[in-house]
Amino acid sequence: MTRQPSPVARPTAFCINDTTLRDGEQTAGVAFTDDEKRSIAAELDAAGVPEMEIGIPAMGPRELELIRSITAMRLRAHTMVWARMCESDLAAALTCGADIIHLSISASDIQIQRKLKRDRPWVLTTLRHFVQRAVAAGTRVSVGLEDASRADDAFLAQLASTAQACGAERVRYADTLGILDPFETHRRIAALRAAVDIDIEIHAHNDLGLATANTLAAFRAGATHASTTVNGLGERAGNAALEEIVMAMRHLHGVDCGVDSRALPFISELVAQASGRPVAANKSIVGDAVFTHESGIHVDGLLKDPLTYQGFDPAELGRSHRTVLGKHSGSHGVMVAYEQLGLHLSNDLARLLLERIRSHVGDTKRSPSPDDLKRFYLEQLPAGATRPF
Repeated sequence: MTRQPSPVARPTAFCINDTTLRDGEQTAGVAFTDDEKRSIAAELDAAGVPEMEIGIPAMGPRELELIRSITAMRLRAHTMVWARMCESDLAAALTCGADIIHLSISASDIQIQRKLKRDRPWVLTTLRHFVQRAVAAGTRVSVGLEDASRADDAFLAQLASTAQACGAERVRYADTLGILDPFETHRRIAALRAAVDIDIEIHAHNDLGLATANTLAAFRAGATHASTTVNGLGERAGNAALEEIVMAMRHLHGVDCGVDSRALPFISELVAQASGRPVAANKSIVGDAVFTHESGIHVDGLLKDPLTYQGFDPAELGRSHRTVLGKHSGSHGVMVAYEQLGLHLSNDLARLLLERIRSHVGDTKRSPSPDDLKRFYLEQLPAGATRPF
């Protein structure tokens, strides 16, 4: 019998299950080498990521050998492998030494009928069979509800209840096509939370740019776990980004996910190199330019007190604010830049140099270098004046 809805009890913690090595590698055209996978696993573990999904054993002997080499690293993080609910996948998964086996099955009618050519009773029977088999083999089990965001709420609750009754410890609510918004995510996760008391993992895709927002909404509705990938890698537009979830949970919800945020920029660069997918300069949290300021109003405020234009301290990421001169700079920023070169400017000279800097940026599409600034200064000196450098 389905329980009556009750007020949502928000979890006091949010467990990160990073799937860079599984769903992240499923990014079209991405293939990590064995050493890259082990390096990424080691760095995620050192940073305190509590769980990681490390591969798909059924892909074949080479993948299985690699997965075993990762589980043999004796990581502090719990390891998970992904499998379909079929005999060959389960058999392979049981041989790799992972802590958790994730068994996935379609939950929406469109996938059940058109992809699997089956019906809901078959899904329930299959789920019971494979979860019970895996639990009997002595492994922890997570059940993936593929395309849950297009599935019927009541059927999802039935699947989750069945999974729990058969010994699974968690269900993964997959927004496989990235079609939810935060409001609908909250409604759906809250409904599932009210119906069952099993752990719920949110697996959000970013097709509409909402994976992080939907993951946070799921937390507010009672989800206990979150799938993430470094830099938001993943199928199509990717998954919720590890770095975004860690920092948003800390600053919006006061929840520490246990991940050392100072390690995030290094891990981001490691994965960017391994995946061949560069990180955009304006990528939140780890982008090269996200703590760089040009606007005169912003620079003036930061110089007076960083809190005027600081949502969180970049030192949490081992980073710092940086200012550059450009079209939108102001005289104060110009004065500070020249003071760093050992020159004190008058207000009038600062305004003249600001116009020269704006002209330079318009012509070259880049900020002036220290040598450029020195040259601009010398151009303003009257004939015969002493040159400071």
